[in-house]
Amino acid sequence: MHTPTRLTLIAGTAVAAVTLAGCGGSSGSANAGGEIESLTIQAPYLVTNAPQDGNEIETAVEEEIGVDLDINWAPNSSYEDRTNITLAGDDVPHVMVIQGKTPGFVKNAQAGAFWDLTDYLGDYENLDTTFPEVQESSSVNGQVFGIFRQRDLMRATAIVRKDWLENLGLEMPETTDDLAEVARAFTEDDPDGNGADDTYGLIIPQWPGAIGSNSPYDVIETWFGAGNKWTELGGELVPNFTTDEWFDAVEYEKALVDGGYVNADYATFDSASWNEPFLNGEGGIIIDVHSRAQQLIGLLKESDPEGYDQYVDVSGNLTGPDGELYAHPTDGYSGFLAIPKAQVQTEEQLRQVLEILNDMNSPEVARLMNNGIEGVTYETNDEGLAVAIDDAPTQLKDDVMSFAQLGTNVTGFQGLRPAQPTEYEQEMYDKRLAIEEADTEFAVFNEAAAFVSPTYVSKGAQLDVIVSDARLKYIAGQISREELESEIARWRAEGGDDVIAEINDLAGDQ
Repeated sequence: MHTPTRLTLIAGTAVAAVTLAGCGGSSGSANAGGEIESLTIQAPYLVTNAPQDGNEIETAVEEEIGVDLDINWAPNSSYEDRTNITLAGDDVPHVMVIQGKTPGFVKNAQAGAFWDLTDYLGDYENLDTTFPEVQESSSVNGQVFGIFRQRDLMRATAIVRKDWLENLGLEMPETTDDLAEVARAFTEDDPDGNGADDTYGLIIPQWPGAIGSNSPYDVIETWFGAGNKWTELGGELVPNFTTDEWFDAVEYEKALVDGGYVNADYATFDSASWNEPFLNGEGGIIIDVHSRAQQLIGLLKESDPEGYDQYVDVSGNLTGPDGELYAHPTDGYSGFLAIPKAQVQTEEQLRQVLEILNDMNSPEVARLMNNGIEGVTYETNDEGLAVAIDDAPTQLKDDVMSFAQLGTNVTGFQGLRPAQPTEYEQEMYDKRLAIEEADTEFAVFNEAAAFVSPTYVSKGAQLDVIVSDARLKYIAGQISREELESEIARWRAEGGDDVIAEINDLAGDQ
């Protein structure tokens, strides 16, 4: 057990805090002038029931870090509302999980309601990130107002019917040209051998998000070298849909549709049913995340326990038409842990909170928060993987899932990787990790992710729909290339040029 960390108020050194209402001062706060006995945290839970005070995971974590935790758990579905209520009240915690760079958070952060951690995190071994691009993306114009919660950075892949490839004597696609040929063959060459014209290549659902929302279209456009939502062109940051490479990619997407190599209802097909054509033998390719392949394998295992290992393979990111690999990454994070100044009012207090968070992100604590308690929720096999104990109490397993929300993993995943139930599933899981590691070297990050344009905050969602709608209409043959270009010009005229100017001004200040 570590020596208990003490958060104390040093008289006369309090930094003026920006708050939305009261001055803070919850139970256990350093504002009282004495020793703190608990670190207060607000966090979401994604399971049915929140952890109860004094649960086994909380107790085990407290023993490791030497500090009591007082956690206010809130349902994920209403967490944003709870965050706003907390910030407007008198009972602000030491640490808050913030789920994203919402306009409200950005406004409060820039007004001084949260500590700027930019110059502090490098002093703490478990908070000094090995993903600097992700930390930059999670920042607000270069200022780091929270310790980001790292998530898989590289997830994009083509998921392909392996049995159809074998039936046609084809290899897994490695390039976008290969993908087009496989899509054609899956449509025209009877991959299931039933003699009927009843299959197609690529399965694409209706995509409600705008440009840069990780749709199959966005992934293909990155593979073509168009960048990731924003890119650098001629020394200026520009939206990727203003580049020649983006138009080349859209022409490629349109050719797939025109050839009949995509499901005919791609504009209306419900994404909740995305797996069904693959499972039913109608479509043979999905461009999505690796975890969908794992999901498909699980579903096939239920329906065909003897032959489920014959259907699924993954490619990772594909090489573009210029021979270069441009890998499409995720944002790499899901919110962050922020420290409100209403509760943590001095630099000394800040450093003590950071020391506790550093301890909470040690490998020992990470195992507790990601895997649970050895011998109770998991066992470790000879390969050092966590084998889940199926009859562990459901509430305890749920508690582990909730405490995982407090982990940051900014130096890489610190828990134990889960052992898979069968040799095939383990092989596919290991292949996924190897592909993700290899593709990370070629990750194409959103060059403007750190910058908050005032015009984009107020108009961005509406603006980007202009382009995503026009892209879909062009792919469907409903508008001409000239009309697509006119819609992009409309994006510029209705505020897009202001967004570009503001983003570049902010980038120039870095």
